[in-house]
Amino acid sequence: MTKAQREQAESLFDARAEDERRGLEPLAVRMRPRGLDEVVGQEHLLGRGTPIRQLVDRDVPMSLVLWGPPGTGKTTLASVVSRATKRRFVEISAVSDGVKQVRAAIDEAKRELGMSGRQTVLFVDEVHRFNKAQQDTLLPAVENRWVSFIGATTENPFFSVIGPLLSRSLLLTLEPLTDDQLREVIRRAGADERGLNGAVELEPAAEDHLVRLAGGDARRALTYLEAAALVVAGDAGGPSVRGHIDVDVLEKAVDRAAVRYDREGDQHYDVVSAFIKSIRGSDVDAALHYLARMIEAGEDPRFIARRLIVHASEDIGMADPTALQTATAVAHAVEYVGLPEARINLAQAVIHLSLAPKSNAVVTAIGEALGDVKRGLVGPVPAHLRDAHYKGARRLGHGAGYRYAHDHPGGIAEQQYAPDAVHGRRYYRPTRHGMEARFSEVLDRIRAVLRPPAERADKTRTSDEPGDQAGGEPVAGAGDADGAGAP
Repeated sequence: MTKAQREQAESLFDARAEDERRGLEPLAVRMRPRGLDEVVGQEHLLGRGTPIRQLVDRDVPMSLVLWGPPGTGKTTLASVVSRATKRRFVEISAVSDGVKQVRAAIDEAKRELGMSGRQTVLFVDEVHRFNKAQQDTLLPAVENRWVSFIGATTENPFFSVIGPLLSRSLLLTLEPLTDDQLREVIRRAGADERGLNGAVELEPAAEDHLVRLAGGDARRALTYLEAAALVVAGDAGGPSVRGHIDVDVLEKAVDRAAVRYDREGDQHYDVVSAFIKSIRGSDVDAALHYLARMIEAGEDPRFIARRLIVHASEDIGMADPTALQTATAVAHAVEYVGLPEARINLAQAVIHLSLAPKSNAVVTAIGEALGDVKRGLVGPVPAHLRDAHYKGARRLGHGAGYRYAHDHPGGIAEQQYAPDAVHGRRYYRPTRHGMEARFSEVLDRIRAVLRPPAERADKTRTSDEPGDQAGGEPVAGAGDADGAGAP
């Protein structure tokens, strides 16, 4: 056999081995885009003149930190950049690799750059898992552009990536894929020869359910689709027989029941409304049920956390001031941890808010204050409260007669704070529920001091008597802040 024949045989062998290897790769890997034009979603990052386009089209060396939920294309973008720019692509996982691997990759990149001039894309997946010392090892390579560093993280980089590395990189935020974008990914994988090559037909109801289960995660969508295709192939006796994937097949493949829930339709608003009203009504079990339905249906956990934050002030408020702290903490936990673990944090917040004493005094207070302002009850700021720090303010009488609160017993000085137009209005009317009972007593003492002697004698000038509810009729919508038709 001649040398040419041997080289041809080796080439055919390598090609066959590559085909076999690709056949064993997961569907999500096989369908990874080969160029920017194949990338689905993230239009805000891929348009003309955007940093990634500059990096690809003009081969501008730069370092990037890609921040986004799982399955939004962070690894894909890094791979596409290296292919489009003909650069070496070196991938390191912060889960399994350490400083030794990072230094070896940087040393090899420096040698390659010095010998051939070829640049290297160093992709560090889950970069937030590196500690400070491990991230520090990347700084010289990024500073001197020995590599084009691309770090991927699912956690807030302002907390998880060291400042020097973040300041030397361009931060790009990836968004979860929309339902329509997920459908495009699914249909492309079903038809493409790299994917299922038309071997299965996905029924519309199954496609809808698959989109719900994916929750904006393209990798999850393709993993579930591949699992369902394997079930169909097994039932049909082999992959050569075209099969149909319906909802039953999909449930069998991924062990997830189809929850009737449309994130864009009535079910979304009905379930969210029932969720908030169950918490408001202190039915913790019903609230947990609706939470589970939303999680199973693929609702964005950040949306759930936002509703809890609003509810903590709207329906609990000062009756339990720690409710807002809990709701805010769970919103951070959702960003920091993500599903599925964040379901536990969400459940804790739901239990806390459901069992907390209830008060709508906060939302009523701001609603009525806004109502007065909209009706024109504003008036000038009292002269003694105006800014007196600039030159000439004293000549205008600004600050004259102001009484410094800390010079008086209890830190409360008897003087008028509100403009004349709303002086005497009582917006905040605390209940006797939970901690708010204590604040009610404190407020009574404060208002007794702030009320001038003449007003104390003339009770008709106060808003405490029945029928004078904080100076006006209730503001429309003040009790409907859950956005779901709350009464």
